Amino acid sequence: MRAITKNIKQMRRVTFLFAVSTLFLGTAKAQILPLNAQYFQNRYLVNPSMAGINEGFNINGSFRKQWSNIPGAPITQSVTLDQQANKVGWGVNIYNEKSGGIQRTKAMGTFAYHLPLNNDDQKLNFGISFGASQDKLDLSSVRNSDINDPSIARFNDRGYYFDGDFGVSYTSNGLTVEGAIPNMRSVFRKDDLNYADKPTFYSAVSYKFALGSGIDAISLEPKGVFRGIKNYENLWDAGLNANFAGDKLYAMAMYHNTQNATFGFGMNYKSTLYFMAYYNTATSAISGYTDGDFEISVRVNIGKKR
Repeated sequence: MRAITKNIKQMRRVTFLFAVSTLFLGTAKAQILPLNAQYFQNRYLVNPSMAGINEGFNINGSFRKQWSNIPGAPITQSVTLDQQANKVGWGVNIYNEKSGGIQRTKAMGTFAYHLPLNNDDQKLNFGISFGASQDKLDLSSVRNSDINDPSIARFNDRGYYFDGDFGVSYTSNGLTVEGAIPNMRSVFRKDDLNYADKPTFYSAVSYKFALGSGIDAISLEPKGVFRGIKNYENLWDAGLNANFAGDKLYAMAMYHNTQNATFGFGMNYKSTLYFMAYYNTATSAISGYTDGDFEISVRVNIGKKR
């Protein structure tokens, strides 16, 4: 009987670990499709050097629900605050994602420095973030028979762990070049507590073309992105952002090498309240099981000169 009981406990532990791995895999797939606001509307989301790059005090919020007809589909929320004071920028970046029974929370504080290069608004920007992350299992997703399993308790007892991000960028009236290393803990330490695949680097190049003037002015900004995901092949994205009607209306489109696309449309009110809505088509791996997903982003800018 003791041997049977011992085998049952071992089977429960194996089952639990398999379930956790599956849930983390779902979270990893969510990382393949990051929040779309990071491409144009809120670049601080992915690059600390962009904290305070925009004039005034900025409050950004994003929400996305993926794959609505799949149980346990990822839900992602993000809030950022940032501001520039002379050559220094500061920011706060809070990210929360739930996929299946796993919830990931990350809170970072950012310091950035914006070094002017000449009078043509060319700047070399540096930024570094430090904070804490936590991966937690929602006990309501665990069967009652397994709730007292010590493996489950140990998983949630790990608590928060410290992490950091680093970013650098060159910005001007036209050209922008970006590079960032998120989740530096996993780069410098091999005993990373987070089993999920997550971003390892981010790079991007874009150029803004200004056409026309006044209410008829149009700006076009093509952008190419190359990024890495731990334990996954490197990814690239390419797209275009367009501003119309005196910078009051926006439209964007991105194609991802995961064989899906993103489309977005937005507007701003008196350069203070910005709203953007995005639609992602499903990636090729899951296109037969679900439609795409929607994302909503809002930005409030306080103190911007008009």
